[in-house]
Amino acid sequence: MVKKESVQVGVVGCGAIAQLVHIPLLGGKESVQVVAVCDDNLPKAKLVAERFEIGSVYSSIESLLEHKGLDAVLVCTPNHMHAEHTEAALKAGAHVLCERPLGVSREQVVGTLAVAKQAGRTLMVANNHRFRPDAWALRRFISAGELGDIYHIHSSWQRRRARRPRISEWRLSREGGGGVLMDLGVTNIDACLWLLDYPVAERLTAYLLDRDEDGVDDSAVVLMRLEGNLTCSVEVSWDLAAIKDRHGLVALGELGTGSLAPFVVQRETDGKVIDVTPRLAPGIENMYTASYRRELDYFLGVVRGEREEPLPTEQEKLMGIVDACYRSSSEGREIVL
Repeated sequence: MVKKESVQVGVVGCGAIAQLVHIPLLGGKESVQVVAVCDDNLPKAKLVAERFEIGSVYSSIESLLEHKGLDAVLVCTPNHMHAEHTEAALKAGAHVLCERPLGVSREQVVGTLAVAKQAGRTLMVANNHRFRPDAWALRRFISAGELGDIYHIHSSWQRRRARRPRISEWRLSREGGGGVLMDLGVTNIDACLWLLDYPVAERLTAYLLDRDEDGVDDSAVVLMRLEGNLTCSVEVSWDLAAIKDRHGLVALGELGTGSLAPFVVQRETDGKVIDVTPRLAPGIENMYTASYRRELDYFLGVVRGEREEPLPTEQEKLMGIVDACYRSSSEGREIVL
């Protein structure tokens, strides 16, 4: 593999995740330059380019992909456009980091993975929770068997009503890949399965609620039976009546328990439960900003040729689960996968 010293990046989609996370973090890195942005809202794209001193602005991905010397593309568009934009960038010869989810259905993800394999370019999905130091530490405890056989894992994310998507947002359109299951649920399901090295889901039941009748789910509960005699539950909501958001994860094992937010690991030894939580190195950033920075560093390392990254084939499993959740809720029954 030929190592590349400098990386030129294009950003597709100038929404909040691009403006608040990706572009600012990339701007502070050496040997990396965001050379172009595009958005179908050209005035917005021009404002973003001016704010971050980006040289080229386009109104379509087709125009951006003609930018000379482009090495990598970040896809930050609405969910229903992820597959189309990712495939276009891969076919143009760019490495791609796509915001989650990779597609809005298993069928879309299968197609995108096939394009990536044919193009021979790196494709990563921006599951930034995988780059949290506490998540990495908990994963090591689980994979090493320190907690014994895991028999249940649970994850939740309740967002305050004050942070609910605005009426004009694509998140409130089912056709746009909206709804809380796609917005928050995909992240939490992926986190649970990643911690367990992605076991196969055998069956599931899902309950999706649309309390304000705006056409998309605002609360969702998913119950899964996974291979290996373990269970998984996920609950997400945009409808929390509270001052702060609430989110957390807990893994229950025969010998101990591990949790995130807060990060705690406890293990039974000689009949006593002791706290074995490792101390993580303190950082100057909060856990979430740090995870995005580590994610970008990892992706750029792949682009430079410093490491190789396999195709994210587990995303096919993930979106198969999401498809089944919609079926379960609409048909009012358990789905066997």
